[in-house]
Amino acid sequence: MPPPAAAHPWWLEPHPPGNADQAGNPTGLSPSEAAERLERFGPNLFRERQRKSLLRQYLSRFKNPLVLILLMASAVSAFTGEVTNFLIIGCIVLLSVTLDFVQEYRANAAAEKLRHSVSVRATVIRAGQTRDIAATEVVPGDVVLLAAGDLIPADGIVLDARDFFVKQALLTGESYPVEKRPGMPAKSATDLDEATNAVFMGTSVISGSARMQVVQTGAATAIGAIADSISRPAAPTSFELGTRRFGMLIMRLTVLMVMFVLLVNAWFHRPLLESFLFAVALAVGLTPELLPMVVSVTLARGALRMAGKQMIVKRLSAIQDLGSMDVLCTDKTGTLTEAKIRLERHVDTAGQPSDRVLELAYFNSFYETGLKSPLDEAILAHRHIELGAWKKIDEVPFDFERRRVSVLIDNGTSRWLVVKGAPDEIVGLCTRYEAEGAELQCRLDEAAQAAIHAQYSGLEAEGFRVLGIAWRPVPLDHPHAVVDDESELVLAGFAAFLDPPKASAAAALGALKQAGVAIKIVTGDSDLVTRHVCTQLGIPVTGLLTGKDIAQLDDHALGARVDTANLFCRVNPAQKNRVIQALKARGHVVGYLGDGINDAPPLHSADVGLSVDSAVDVAKEAADMILLKQDLQVLHEAVLEGRRTFGNIMKYIMMGTSSNFGNMFSMAGAALFLPFLPMLPTQILLNNILYDVSEVPIPLDKVDAAEISHPRVLDLAFIRNFMLVIGPISSLFDFLTFYVMLAVLQADEALFHTGWFVESLCTQVLVIFVIRTRGNPLKSRAHPLLTATSLAVVGSAILLPFTPLGTYFGFVPPPAMFYAILGAMVFAYLAIVELAKRGFYRWYGNAHRPRATQ
Repeated sequence: MPPPAAAHPWWLEPHPPGNADQAGNPTGLSPSEAAERLERFGPNLFRERQRKSLLRQYLSRFKNPLVLILLMASAVSAFTGEVTNFLIIGCIVLLSVTLDFVQEYRANAAAEKLRHSVSVRATVIRAGQTRDIAATEVVPGDVVLLAAGDLIPADGIVLDARDFFVKQALLTGESYPVEKRPGMPAKSATDLDEATNAVFMGTSVISGSARMQVVQTGAATAIGAIADSISRPAAPTSFELGTRRFGMLIMRLTVLMVMFVLLVNAWFHRPLLESFLFAVALAVGLTPELLPMVVSVTLARGALRMAGKQMIVKRLSAIQDLGSMDVLCTDKTGTLTEAKIRLERHVDTAGQPSDRVLELAYFNSFYETGLKSPLDEAILAHRHIELGAWKKIDEVPFDFERRRVSVLIDNGTSRWLVVKGAPDEIVGLCTRYEAEGAELQCRLDEAAQAAIHAQYSGLEAEGFRVLGIAWRPVPLDHPHAVVDDESELVLAGFAAFLDPPKASAAAALGALKQAGVAIKIVTGDSDLVTRHVCTQLGIPVTGLLTGKDIAQLDDHALGARVDTANLFCRVNPAQKNRVIQALKARGHVVGYLGDGINDAPPLHSADVGLSVDSAVDVAKEAADMILLKQDLQVLHEAVLEGRRTFGNIMKYIMMGTSSNFGNMFSMAGAALFLPFLPMLPTQILLNNILYDVSEVPIPLDKVDAAEISHPRVLDLAFIRNFMLVIGPISSLFDFLTFYVMLAVLQADEALFHTGWFVESLCTQVLVIFVIRTRGNPLKSRAHPLLTATSLAVVGSAILLPFTPLGTYFGFVPPPAMFYAILGAMVFAYLAIVELAKRGFYRWYGNAHRPRATQ
């Protein structure tokens, strides 16, 4: 919906507010003026995020409902005289919150530093010098240079322009580009879509170039004023959906367990405060409260490692999505090919070499002011053509619907419209063709059309990318070029370009396929050219859909076709986006690699958008990751890194939902038959914090090769089934411990608490060495810090009852026999879990993997 009309729009004023002193100043602001304005107006962020102080960030951790309940419970303990309980619970809560805050803060700081390294830039003139600065540093009064592909960094007045077309659908809803030019519009132009002399933050330059002077920045811009109504967050990614479902699963289990414990204790008329504290402590034990920290630290470490492999991560969770990716959609040029395009042939309609075709193509490319494509650069680099008296009058910029560009040129005696574009589009607009140069023109009948089609199709079949070149004379007083002028053209011939496949592409594609990632080529190029490249790279074509095919399919029919097809040719931006969404609807985790203006919609829609450092601003802004090296081999390494981060996150989740859940289940079950609480609330909390400390180094751990050999998603069925297999084993050994403590050692309440605390922590911590690998735990070595931390926690649990600190938690020294029995039980427990784990993976097989695609 378009924004409301402005009461007194600044674009109607001769000197917009705040800029009167700089109006038309070609040298721009001085560095000191820019610094002063940045201080006065603030950074150029349309939704400025007030960065919280470290203290506020730390205090915000206490908003967690479980933390608040614990603090309330500790306060109640203090008022009832249980000062020891109050101190212990308070210290444990502080330690847990501080541990989480420090680890996640450090991880986010490292990731933020990486994101800033690929922020959108703006080219400004300051003190007469052209400077490249971050868009957030643009201030009112700055003179900004704009070119095709740029995001407009602020609201401002157009000072001068050359065929300057802007797409501002984000603000006005108008899908077609609008031309901007200097000069005051009509006084009635109070709406944004009527402001022909103004440009607005967040819109993008489609073609041409301009110089603008900034009037408004940040929240004062048009987009800042309506940010909440126009911001449309992307649909949740695979990882976000998975963690959301996992959170709901844990919440349901926690509520059920706590309600059960409260009811049992009420039935047995046990003390209300003690029962409440026990239930809350159980809830804390069941909740993987370190999961956000483990996720953040693991992803941040992954981002740092990826930066070392020439890939910058803008959105941390995209690392996990990259690891889960099973379909990569990519353009052909620059990824599968070298992007070193050469003009190899310029031929007439009969296939004979033609300087006339080269001349017309040169005129069109030279005078085109839109985003120069590699094809334009190849034409201009092929051979210098003297322009003579020819000069440009006007232009119809390239767009991805028309797939062509036109320039209107004049030499004083003649005025021509010269058009180049996709051969099928150009031929369809022609009524005549040149048989022997411009002098002899013939009618383009059906027979001629068939011969000409065979001519350019033959070039495409040889692997050439082909452009059609056409023209038409117009009257000398023809003032402007418009789309309707592109009719009744004269076909001159074709320009054929060669872009050889990358030497490294075949190996990288093979590695991605081996890793379970299907490659789908989504390109605006011809299917014949794309097939030729696929043949050279050894890519079997399993199915083809063209833009025309996609236009005739509804979303349901397209969804049925996208799995089998791996070539999508002659597609426009909207069709690219439909392909991405259809694949996601089929359950795939989709990555998209693109670098052009037309790639922004699919980059935004994909689970993980990938672009390159040389891409246009629009593409880089929409992408989640930026490749500093445009090479599929780099992407393959990043995919494996994403899987490593996922593997470490899964270790924590599987620990928390197996042995940890089993221990908490045992505590709830023991409340049914024990005449006292199986463990004091403070002991449960201490058990939980020591367990969490042992898990902190998980982000540093290595991941087995088998775990990164295929894409994986956060599969709740897999987690639930693993919990149902491993959890009962943990509970079985807990109940065995109950028997030993009560029947063999004749334990009283304090000794029972001590024995079970030590046993539960030893089994809970040491089982990480079994769960962390699908293979033999003796052959897969854990990270030294994980090993050291785990053993230190186990040693602390064993020694704690013998220390003065242990008495504050209600522990007593167990007899030597207990430790002998404990050693045998822990060994048996780990052995049985290992056997159960192997059986589980054999039974479960590959059911947790994403469905394979063609």
